[in-house]
Amino acid sequence: MDDVILARALHVLAVVTWIGGVTMVTTVMLPAVRRGDLGADLLKAFQAIERRFVWQARIAVLVVALSGFYMTMRLDLWDRFSSSAFWWMHAMVGVWLLFALILFVAEPLVLHKRFDRWAAEQPQRAFAWLHRGHWLLLALAFITILGAVAGSQGWSLP
Repeated sequence: MDDVILARALHVLAVVTWIGGVTMVTTVMLPAVRRGDLGADLLKAFQAIERRFVWQARIAVLVVALSGFYMTMRLDLWDRFSSSAFWWMHAMVGVWLLFALILFVAEPLVLHKRFDRWAAEQPQRAFAWLHRGHWLLLALAFITILGAVAGSQGWSLP
């Protein structure tokens, strides 16, 4: 069972790195960028930080996927996906899938170019939209984390 302990530890570490970064971006970096604290060019300020974090987030999301899949397979937890009592298992996969699609597909292929253009034309509006989107993603992640930790300890909805 040492392999499952290692997988769980890597899983939690990767979630902390990933969602902790999203928390920092949402609550610290985006407000500072929007206020102009990091310079008048909002897009340049945002990109300077985002470039450094995006690969950390992508690696963490991959580690979460691999470790989560490994634990599900190794512990034969597939039947949990057929029970609403384990809603948090579905939520974990859903949040992971949403972030994976954003980080690996939407952001590099579509959002990056469109957002850059929008931010150049209407920076306040573009960054307000980006900030709201981050708050939504963070709220979904927090609900999922709370449910997963409580559910993995035996708590379930009445």
